[in-house]
Amino acid sequence: MSSVPGLATGAIPSPNIWHHTATYEVENHAFDPDGLVESAMLEVLGAADLSGRTVLDLGCGTGFHLPRFAATASSVVGVEPHPGLLRLARRRVAGTPSVDVRHGSAQQVPLPDASVDVVHARWAYFFGPGCEPGLRELSRVVRRGGTAFVLDNDGTTSTFGAWFRRGYPKIRADEVERFWAARGWRRTPIATCWRFTSRADLEAVVRIEFDRATADAILTEHPPSAGLEVDYAVNLWWRTF
Repeated sequence: MSSVPGLATGAIPSPNIWHHTATYEVENHAFDPDGLVESAMLEVLGAADLSGRTVLDLGCGTGFHLPRFAATASSVVGVEPHPGLLRLARRRVAGTPSVDVRHGSAQQVPLPDASVDVVHARWAYFFGPGCEPGLRELSRVVRRGGTAFVLDNDGTTSTFGAWFRRGYPKIRADEVERFWAARGWRRTPIATCWRFTSRADLEAVVRIEFDRATADAILTEHPPSAGLEVDYAVNLWWRTF
């Protein structure tokens, strides 16, 4: 971590977006093309959109989701530990006065107590056991009645889930579920997909998500004839404070 100048304290290296930013942008466009994750979040909130709410995108990366949140939210804050990604996020939302992008980490969120209504963390830091410091920060910054959402992979089902189990065998779904349940979080399972526009994009994304041997095996088993869509199960963990 020390090899990245200006990295926020406590940041955990990301093997994909930190080193393959452009390819991760392709992945962001391919994932959940039908907006099922956003729909599930709004259903939990009992709302048609984010009107009247302050939204925190924790681990916002290059800010891919910030414009979407800003379309209806009263205000949006993106927090990102990596200085290079932080610059890209700020560039993405330049000229959008309702969005503020700040340097920080899940363990040290640069916001006052009880200052946000909705937290969105997508594949950023909160992967079950070990994320307790970040959970304490969520309890601090979320207003009473506010809701935090954490999106994570579901390795128990779907084509991508099988790939995930192969690539990350140390992550046990039962342990992760017990971790969240013990802390009062609830789970909304979502069956979504990756949908690519080219085989080259699919292959590039697989190769930033898995080690070389695993990626080679996956791509052999999922040949071009299998198409450009991969069924992909995720868990939306959430808690109202």
